[in-house]
Amino acid sequence: MNPRLSPAIRVLAAIVIIGLTALLAIAPEIASGNSCGHDSDFHFSSWQDAHASWQQGDFYPHWTPSGNFNAGEPRFIFYPPFTWMLGAALGFLFPWPQVSIALTWVLLFGAGLATYALARLMLPRGPAAIAGSIAFITSYSLFDAYERTAFGELAGGIWIPLLLLFILRDRNQNGSLLKRAFDGSTVWLALALAGAWFSDVPLGVMVSYMLAAVAASVAIMRRTWAPVIRASAAVLLGLGLTGIYLAPAVMQQKWVTEKEAMTDPGYQIENSWLFTQHPSLPNFGFHDVELMRVSAIGTANIAFALLCALVAWKRNRLPGPRNVWVLLALIPVAVLLLQLPVSLPVWNLLPKLRILQFPWRWLLLVQVPLSIFFACAIWIDRPLLRKISFVGLGLAMVAVTLVECQLFFQVCYPDDEPQSMQKLPAPQRGYQGYDEYAPPYAQDSLVAAFLPDSCLVSSPMTPLGVRQADETPDDPPIWDKSQKSCEAVYPMKYTGHPRAEHIQVDFDAPHAGYLVLRLRSYPAWHIALNGKRLTQLPERKDGLIAVPVSAGQGDLRIDWTISDSDIAGRWLSAISLVGLIALFLAERESMPSHL
Repeated sequence: MNPRLSPAIRVLAAIVIIGLTALLAIAPEIASGNSCGHDSDFHFSSWQDAHASWQQGDFYPHWTPSGNFNAGEPRFIFYPPFTWMLGAALGFLFPWPQVSIALTWVLLFGAGLATYALARLMLPRGPAAIAGSIAFITSYSLFDAYERTAFGELAGGIWIPLLLLFILRDRNQNGSLLKRAFDGSTVWLALALAGAWFSDVPLGVMVSYMLAAVAASVAIMRRTWAPVIRASAAVLLGLGLTGIYLAPAVMQQKWVTEKEAMTDPGYQIENSWLFTQHPSLPNFGFHDVELMRVSAIGTANIAFALLCALVAWKRNRLPGPRNVWVLLALIPVAVLLLQLPVSLPVWNLLPKLRILQFPWRWLLLVQVPLSIFFACAIWIDRPLLRKISFVGLGLAMVAVTLVECQLFFQVCYPDDEPQSMQKLPAPQRGYQGYDEYAPPYAQDSLVAAFLPDSCLVSSPMTPLGVRQADETPDDPPIWDKSQKSCEAVYPMKYTGHPRAEHIQVDFDAPHAGYLVLRLRSYPAWHIALNGKRLTQLPERKDGLIAVPVSAGQGDLRIDWTISDSDIAGRWLSAISLVGLIALFLAERESMPSHL
């Protein structure tokens, strides 16, 4: 960048360049529509349900009503809120088909800015801007954005550089141990860690271990306990801040089905080592295809990062403290080792590490050293040659982006379009549920589509809906009134805000029986019949609520209740927020006067 420009103009130029590069990365989606990757349906429905809850006055909903074909599920308790809230917010600014595109741009742009901020710790603004611009033009980032649409993991591109920045920063080298530890970085480190946990649970586990390893390594290299003290305080306050989400998610996990991550062979670490194939295992075809694909991506990214590090070192382009560069170079090496069977003891020893499911999730960390080392390796001091190299770099980035997007772009089928369900009549809207949010005794595949609000049956186990002979077990049963499985049907009325969490059914039953609600059972529901609370209800295999009723008129009220874990989580977040504010004020006093 031109040194004659003011610092503010140069920073603004870097931001604009990074924003335009992020725009280049989503250009195929702008031209062809959003990419419907592996997780797109999950995210689309979450955004729309959260958006509807906000319109009803509930900022932090628990229940997503469209799951299980409008029988609902407690998804918002267990899935971290950052991306579903961001998607819901973007729904106020963009039509639903463009929300995915806008969110992708926001996350890529944020990753670029965070990488730029980290690079400025060691580099001038010019190479730092290059690092920020290519931080997300890597195969793995665009694989996440297009093929997987794993927005929670993609958000890690923001938090990982910030975590590295605030743990590596050493702005008070001549101060006491505590002043060196609390130099104005701890609060931001805690917020970055909380951001990772609010984005994705595997990401939170991954960066927590990364933070511990980096803090210990920096402490050894700099011969001071300051990084360990800073990281410990940040973990305490950062995880505490996530209490509003993490406490209910952990304490209420026993109320839903055990996660497939712990039982499905396809989600086992041992079955996803680099380039591993499983010809003898059934149903591993798609798994092995994706594993070969991501193995090629991973080895290419790791090799390129190490090659750029070598070139930058040979060109003497690594200014500043050596320990920072050593740590950045060790990241791709450590990630490579975690892709190989030799690392299995590490996966088994470290608590909760296996929740990552796939070793290759660690590849998200490689984009940081890759982009910074690349910027150092290609930077040229001579202005004319530098301008020529910028033109070549721009053309190369266009070509690489187009090739990667062509490889990873997933065409949307009509049912996958985010607006498709909104065009259907209300009774037909909804999506198949997700097994990890089902009651422990229930199966999502048994929940029928097109069910009435409530259905009177003689036996609580009466199946509702029929699966056609030519349909697979993955296809849902279909209910219609010609099946005569319902002896009477009654509408639901919504009695409060949010509507999905406060329901009333008025009925006049011709005989005693059971009222099966199009509502998934969950312990947080307070169910009252004629004002009397019911606690012991039959457990249907489809997980729907079945209420015993007598002949005649009745009033059924179903209200979502706030549990002890919800209250504990809110208090934990509130106390941590107060602690963060106090620490922020204290750190301001300990910061060096020249900063």
